[in-house]
Amino acid sequence: MPESLSSASEKSGLPPGSLVHVGEVHAHEHKISVINYNKSTLKKHTIKSIEELLPYKTTDTITWVIVDGLKDVSIIDAIGQHFGIHVLVLEDILNTHQRPKFEEFDGYLYIVIKAISLGNDDFNVEYEQISLLILNNFVFTFMEKPDALFDPILNRLDNDKSQIRNLGPDYLAYIIMDTVVDEYFALQDAFDELIESVEDKLLSDPSTQTLSIIQKIKRELIFLRRTVSPLRELLAAIQRSESPLLNEKTRRYFGDIYDHAIRIIEAIESYRDLIAGMLDIYLSSVSNKMNETMKVLTVFASIFIPLTFIAGVYGMNFEYMPELKWRWGYPALWFIFIGVSVFLLRFFKKKKWL
Repeated sequence: MPESLSSASEKSGLPPGSLVHVGEVHAHEHKISVINYNKSTLKKHTIKSIEELLPYKTTDTITWVIVDGLKDVSIIDAIGQHFGIHVLVLEDILNTHQRPKFEEFDGYLYIVIKAISLGNDDFNVEYEQISLLILNNFVFTFMEKPDALFDPILNRLDNDKSQIRNLGPDYLAYIIMDTVVDEYFALQDAFDELIESVEDKLLSDPSTQTLSIIQKIKRELIFLRRTVSPLRELLAAIQRSESPLLNEKTRRYFGDIYDHAIRIIEAIESYRDLIAGMLDIYLSSVSNKMNETMKVLTVFASIFIPLTFIAGVYGMNFEYMPELKWRWGYPALWFIFIGVSVFLLRFFKKKKWL
């Protein structure tokens, strides 16, 4: 996170369109993977410079370019120059704190979506911005670090009879987005398990540790809602789009992702209600525990009030108190103490105050 703040501060005051990477700086080197395919051919390789992509502009194949690592601004700048991408779009690609969105331009489409996964820490949700550029025969994807997220897509490309090999770049973009959104369901399952276990702990032992877990889930849900909610608007805009880059059949496929997004959004809203209810249960449990403690203390105080009164009366230093010279006065006092205590205890139990 400090690296992100540093990059943002470097960009402060610069004119619009200034290409500065805003995001986490990773130690690994950037990598440009190229997958070139059509119905009959498939080639996978890596390149060092964007100029190596230029020969593919004149072919009838589809070229998927995966850019891992955004700290080398010159790569993004070269893509803009050779493929006619607006400088403000390039600026957004380099800023990895973008809101998910869909934008149409002459000759290309720009999409921002967030990949979500669980980290190795105690329920630490990790977010990765994925930017897509959809051109006539090209699809560019931009990520900050290498990820195995696209491995299932690469495996499907190996099958020459798969739909992805027989349809256009818009279908490839759909597959990429569908793969990202499918990962949300894995996170949903993790939320289900965690919330269920927290509910059990909450009912059996409402400790401060349980409260901290609830607060952490609540915080993650806020970030998750900010990430997922814009998908509804994004996917609706894609379905309404009249861009020639989007086939009518593919638009219907995007409708399927829209349905998935709605399910995820509804699940997040239900989780928020559950967390609010769990906080109420925790506060009620703590309040009930405090009431039980106060009830026990009140019972003991009630028992000692008459005993203290009697002891106080006979503790006064008056010269003429007949009971003080009575031979059985001390044993009688203890008898009264014990009798009053037993009577009050039985009375409290009868009233179910104990």
